[in-house]
Amino acid sequence: MKGAGAGAASPGDYVYFKSVVPLHKISIGSKLWSYYDFGPKVVPPLVCIPGIAGTADVYYKQIMSLCMKGYRVISIDVPQVWNHHEWIHSFEKFLDSMNIHHVHIYGTSLGGFLAQIFAQHRPRRVKSLVLSNTFLETHKFAAAMPWSPVVNWTPSFLLKRYLLTGIRDGPHEPFIADSVDFVVGQVETLSRDDLSSRLMLNVDVASIGSLMLPDSLITIMDTNDYSAVPQQLKEQLNERYPGARRAVLKTGGDFPFLSRPDEVNLYLQLHLRRVGVEPRSELVQGFTRDGSAGSSKDQRDGGDSFGNSGEDNGHHGSGGTDHDRHHCGSESHNSDEPIPTSTMLANTVLELVI
Repeated sequence: MKGAGAGAASPGDYVYFKSVVPLHKISIGSKLWSYYDFGPKVVPPLVCIPGIAGTADVYYKQIMSLCMKGYRVISIDVPQVWNHHEWIHSFEKFLDSMNIHHVHIYGTSLGGFLAQIFAQHRPRRVKSLVLSNTFLETHKFAAAMPWSPVVNWTPSFLLKRYLLTGIRDGPHEPFIADSVDFVVGQVETLSRDDLSSRLMLNVDVASIGSLMLPDSLITIMDTNDYSAVPQQLKEQLNERYPGARRAVLKTGGDFPFLSRPDEVNLYLQLHLRRVGVEPRSELVQGFTRDGSAGSSKDQRDGGDSFGNSGEDNGHHGSGGTDHDRHHCGSESHNSDEPIPTSTMLANTVLELVI
């Protein structure tokens, strides 16, 4: 595992993404939130919550693809919160600051657990969930980390080493290897307090109770080869939500959003269409490399253009009010059938939905 922080060059599409999509930073109370917010502001947002080793940057391929099609994507860094109660209140304040009332959440690993616990305690705010390689309870992780009481005094390099032991090390096929290297590079950017707080969230003993959200508004997206989350915990999740839609990726490892972005992005589109989120592609000028700005219509309606650039360290995006949308059953798959992994077939299904 090399990682960008160990001398490996960043992917070209990531370099371009960083040059045109601003990273926002905002302080809310004592918490510093770093996030990307891109796409038409009139569209209800898909909020992406990363796992314990992830940052807002790990979803850059989803931002580039979905926003170009007219969706709004918000990708966040989990701030320094130390228990699930603090997470719930902090995330709610973040949404309030953005003037966002309702969200659709895509959570992976620890991010999927945080998405569920927020949906449990703030059911009116969560309209749908996409859960990937995640779990229902943290007891197993707590038992595997008996030294958690001294995590705040543990040196950064030891925390990083412990964190990275959960990522399977080679040999990998090239795309999975690249995804691992990218995430390792992101881990290198995390401070000791970032690492400590995430580990504490992962071992804060809790389990997900019943959700008011119907199973039909949940999609479970798992990889079939391997992940850091034990298979037993993934099976528990599937048993808890028997009516959820299932998107099965034959391969992809721990980070399919990086290693299998085409499939993941298609399944996210299928989910958003099914729960009633309509993209506004007419508000998006699209990818441009000449630095041109969005049209006046884009600016009036809150659209973004990939021709804009810069980093915003103080101003947060103007979150438009998200309207309560009735979900539509336009997808033809039965709830207990896995969605096929063929990209060509997924394209066909997406065209039928549209």
